[in-house]
This record gives sequence, structure tokens and C-alpha cells, in this order.
Amino acid sequence: MKYKAIIAFTCAMGLLIVGCGKSGSKDHVPGVLTGGVSIDGSSTVFPITEAVAEEFGKVHPRVRVTVGISGTGGGFKRYAAGETDICDASRPIKQKEIDKASENNVAFIELPVAFDGLSVVVSRKNDWVDYLTVDELHRIWMPESTINTWKDIRPEWPAKTINLFGPGTDSGTFDYFTEAINGKSQYCRSDFSKSEDDNVLVQGVAGDKYALGFFGFAYYIENTNKLKVVPIDNGEGAVTPTETTINNGTYQPLSRPIFIYVNPASVQQPQVDAFVRFYLEKAPELVSEVGYVPLPQLVYQLCLKRYSSGITGSVFSNRNTVGLKIEDLLPE
Repeated sequence: MKYKAIIAFTCAMGLLIVGCGKSGSKDHVPGVLTGGVSIDGSSTVFPITEAVAEEFGKVHPRVRVTVGISGTGGGFKRYAAGETDICDASRPIKQKEIDKASENNVAFIELPVAFDGLSVVVSRKNDWVDYLTVDELHRIWMPESTINTWKDIRPEWPAKTINLFGPGTDSGTFDYFTEAINGKSQYCRSDFSKSEDDNVLVQGVAGDKYALGFFGFAYYIENTNKLKVVPIDNGEGAVTPTETTINNGTYQPLSRPIFIYVNPASVQQPQVDAFVRFYLEKAPELVSEVGYVPLPQLVYQLCLKRYSSGITGSVFSNRNTVGLKIEDLLPE
């Protein structure tokens, strides 16, 4: 099934509705799940959650699943206010978001669901970039950057203005990239084209020979006919993001886990509980189908145990997550 074929349309709407049942429906049939599941957050995690929601809708057609894409930061704002059952997040929850949720008596169960390798991309018309070093990326994206043309990076490259594209500042992808490359979340030059919709970034880079951008691995994989991915050298040789290099940790420092955060009060509702369990069961298969990298099976087992035990709180927040082994953290 070509889930990603409808992503551009769905992202334009900003909301996906799966299933035909309505919350509080009066035509409840004993033993048949009804009601709703509300989700919002990361556009990076969206393709996975959309795929899960579509498959879940086939099994439980009376449950209405809504999936928004307001970005990780926007998703956490709604989640902390108690407006949603689940938040899609392409980074760990921040302390200020934890504090806001706590003020509103909203707890969370933190569940990693996949690996992503942030992909640095150029147009297929670009015939000079062979790789970039982490230091070069830093020089390009730091706030006080003096890099304006490709020639400013390497003298043999064209003296043409670099047109930069990246996620908006509410994006978890933006947070992770700036922390990994510039040493501090949100620490970045401001003169680049921003969008919370990764498909807008894809179109911007693909149509501009002198563009450079970054976003989640799945959006690159879905657009290999339009984009070239740039190998990244962190000092140990240039590495291209692939399922293998993202999974084994050799694509650094831009490999990361991505998450869903679940409200433990919401899972008292049978349809929400069923959706989360379905998500963890189907994730290995569907994560691959939409272009991301599945976690080790042990991690999904640990996530299910964590969820079933109702363990709240974060083991990822306030840590440098670069290079972490998830299976070592979850037992905490």
C-alpha cells in the first residue's frame, strides 16, 4: 500500500481522519470499539502514525483516529493542555514541556517507535557536492555564519548563493539538527526558508540547483528521483544515511530515535489502549514501509512492557541522545 502517496494532500489539510465512527456514538455494538483517538505533533513521525491509523481503521472501522501535523513543539503544547491523547515527537520532550504538562496534571508514557537519520539533501542538478563534514555544516548553519555561496565552503565549488531550506523552529527535527551540528538546540542562522511541512522543503530543494536542506530520512527516500543525499563525515569518513548505517549507529551525529507520547489517562478508554498496543505491534512492519528504520525487536518488547506497566516520565529528556542505545535506556 502506498501510504506516502497521499501525504502531500494530507499535510496540506493538516489533519487526517481515519475510520467512520464518532466519539460518543449512540450506535455502539457490544464488543465493538467506538470513540476517538486524537493525535498531533511531528510531521516526521506523521507517516508512521498515519500508516498505523489506516491499518487500525481496517480492524476497528468505528473508531475515529485524527492525526494532526502542527510540529513537535506544537504537538506538545496541545498535549500538555490535555487536548490530545498522543503526541508524535521527533525529539524527546523538553523540561519546559514536562513542567507545563505537570501544571495541567497531564502525565506521559514515552515510547520510541523508530530510528530516523536526518538527511542533508541537494537537487539532482547539483553535480559538485560529494560530501560535507560536520564542521562544514556547522559553518553553514551557525548564527554568525559567513557562508553565503558554495565557494565559501570550498574554493573549487561555484560562486553561487546557497539557498537554505529547513524545518520550522517548532520542529523537533530542527531542534535535533541544531543541537547535533551547532551544539545547542535552536542555535541557528535565521536566513533560511522554513516550513513545518517537509513536502514543501522537498519541492524547494528539488527545484533549485543551488539549494541545500535537511529533513527526515523517509522524505528523502520517497523523493530519490528529485533529490541527492549528501554523505556526512564526522571525522571517521563520509557516511551516507541508509537503513543499515542509521541502525548500526555509523551515520553520526544525525541518527536519532523518534517517539510517541501517550497520556495514561487516555488509555483508560478502550479504543486508545487498543490503538497504542496495535501501534507497537505493527510498528516494525509499517516503519519500514514508510521509509524509516525499525528499532530492534527487543526495544519494541521493552516499550510494550513499559506501556503495560504504565511507567511515566522520560529517560531521554535533558540528555544528549546522540549515539545512545535505546535498549540500555528503557529498563531505567
